[in-house]
Amino acid sequence: MPPPLRGTLVVDLTRYLPGPFATRELLRLGARVVHVEPPGGDPMRAVDPEWFAELNAGKESVVCDRKAEPQLGRALCDRADVVVEGFRPGVARRLGLEPGPRTVWCSISGFGSGNRHEQRAGHDLNYLGWAGVLATAPAMPPLTIADYAGGFAAVREVLAGLLARERNGRGSRIEVSLTHESARLAAPPVLTGDAACYRIYGTADGRFLTVAALEPRFWDRLCELVGLPELAGRGYERELPELEARLRERTLAEWLELFDGEDVCAGPVAAPAEAAEFQAAPEGNASPLGEHTEAWREELAA
Repeated sequence: MPPPLRGTLVVDLTRYLPGPFATRELLRLGARVVHVEPPGGDPMRAVDPEWFAELNAGKESVVCDRKAEPQLGRALCDRADVVVEGFRPGVARRLGLEPGPRTVWCSISGFGSGNRHEQRAGHDLNYLGWAGVLATAPAMPPLTIADYAGGFAAVREVLAGLLARERNGRGSRIEVSLTHESARLAAPPVLTGDAACYRIYGTADGRFLTVAALEPRFWDRLCELVGLPELAGRGYERELPELEARLRERTLAEWLELFDGEDVCAGPVAAPAEAAEFQAAPEGNASPLGEHTEAWREELAA
């Protein structure tokens, strides 16, 4: 089968992570993606070149000074099937960037529009705090959850917009709020540390073991294997000091060997290098800044 978005032109006006992540996923579905960057480039090029390449490999790079050459950005948006932008509410309109009648226009912002926070500055950590989902405080979360939540939401809404356009011939305006999407991910207390059967435990070598034995049969079997059958049926108690002490008696590797092949819902807190088998291979390098600018000027002028 041909990629489902083959022939779809996506113009990405965003920076950093949420928008580029979303358009990377659209690229993987077959879309042609043009990343419009300011003269100095997306700041992510300097902040983390490797991650920038991971997010932008395969995209075309067009440099556009929106003040000196506003018509280039407008022309690209006019040509696009999909535009993804990350300005604060109202900025795109002030720049003269408007969707055409068939454009699926996706706006990603921190707090959405029409509320007292719409012009508030922020980044991932701020959005998570406002959303009430930063249960790891004061420890930092291990990934930028709001950015990814917003990125996935943008992909979801863009695909829905394209499907609707196939039916009615009209484009649409989409709004994605990173804070609101984060709040939708809030988990019930039992999944955030309120139950012994769903928790991270320390081991003898300073490593950590994940236990997610929510179902009684998984929990009871785990208790048998660690030599604490008397804990069967008690997985939803908040604290089980005897289990914590028992799991600290052996190394992570020893526990993993014991649990291998057993239905116990237990596993490691793996280091990035150890998780390589689950990581996608790099898909090439990002385009040099502005590599496709002149080609697009010629195409838009034709």
